[in-house]
Amino acid sequence: MSQKTAVTFEDNVWGVVAEYKSPGALLEAVKAVRQAGFSAIDTYTPFPIHGMDRAMGLRPTILPYMVLCGGLTGVGCAILLQWWMNGFDYPFIIGGKPIISYQAYVPIGFELMVLLSALTTVFGLFALCRLPQPYHPLFTHDRFARFSDDGFFLAIEAKDPSWSEARAREALATAGGTEITVVRDIAET
Repeated sequence: MSQKTAVTFEDNVWGVVAEYKSPGALLEAVKAVRQAGFSAIDTYTPFPIHGMDRAMGLRPTILPYMVLCGGLTGVGCAILLQWWMNGFDYPFIIGGKPIISYQAYVPIGFELMVLLSALTTVFGLFALCRLPQPYHPLFTHDRFARFSDDGFFLAIEAKDPSWSEARAREALATAGGTEITVVRDIAET
């Protein structure tokens, strides 16, 4: 017989979050926290901060390559479709013009390229950002609503390989963080 252990509220730690006074302070804090050995970090700000992605160690996005593939698929499908319809399925034999005339394919090819590129951009962005996300553990944080107005937050997640709640609190405090709070994932209780 297997013995189950009870999950307590203390076991559901999602991470530790701290607030910073300015974008510059947050940028320096990210550098300090990364220097302390943490990698599962995220920032929450009301606007993009130049250099933050490099400070966080984020890789460039693959979205442009996805959009390129979507656009090329659109052009390829448009040309193939028109080639099949005008050349073989229902050829127009008018005035001695060639049956397969690629010049007529340009407008439809362009339009389908734009359409599939746009759809790939929207749905690719949603997929890469894991949206929609109706719940996040930080939604339970009292001061977190300020991130869209004038708050600058840095979070260290408990999934970090070098996670220790005491080390995370110390790293955030050393980096100048205020209102350092442990965030619990109430969805797992």
